[in-house]
Amino acid sequence: MQQGFSLSYYWSKSFLLNSKLLWLLLVCNFLGTIYGYVWYWDQMVFTIANYPVWYIPFVPDSPTASLFFTGSVAYLLMDRKSNKPKSAFRGFVEAFALITSFKYGIWAVAMIWTGAWQGVPVGWDGWMLTASHLAMAVEALLFARWYTHKLSSIIIVAIWTLWNDFMDYERGIFPGLPERLHDDLPTIEAFTIGLSITGIIIALVFSFTRNKNKNSTT
Repeated sequence: MQQGFSLSYYWSKSFLLNSKLLWLLLVCNFLGTIYGYVWYWDQMVFTIANYPVWYIPFVPDSPTASLFFTGSVAYLLMDRKSNKPKSAFRGFVEAFALITSFKYGIWAVAMIWTGAWQGVPVGWDGWMLTASHLAMAVEALLFARWYTHKLSSIIIVAIWTLWNDFMDYERGIFPGLPERLHDDLPTIEAFTIGLSITGIIIALVFSFTRNKNKNSTT
């Protein structure tokens, strides 16, 4: 009898860095990014009409995170064909992908089901967004061990991420929420900042662990 794959196989480098899987992730995340920007379109139009135009980059949170994750997958695909030195820009893309994909993946699911707990109906789109945003968080964590980000990239992304939180909740451009959650904005703001800090710590841990392992093999 032929023995099947163990669960550990699906955590392995041979499975996760398989070119077919990487291409699937790249296409799915790219399409999800487009869908995300369409979803935010009305809010971006409203922001342009009512706020300074430089607010715009801080409006579409999740699709920007998935855009950078798509970029990180593209770099992993290029690794299969090139041994070029890893650039600082690549490290920035990967740090951004890890921190924001984890953050907004968890955030969106928490908001959907906090709203449901308060009586907001969860339709098919709520279930779809739950699955896709959970996938955002999980896939970022799965591939972070092959990222190349350094402390400098983490610092830049940390500043952006925390400033984004300030823009969302102190300047009022946070993602659309059910009206029943508007009374909870101070708690949501604290939760969001907590996710930012957690994502930054996760990026630091991956970077520190990678450097430690590299030093131990030299």
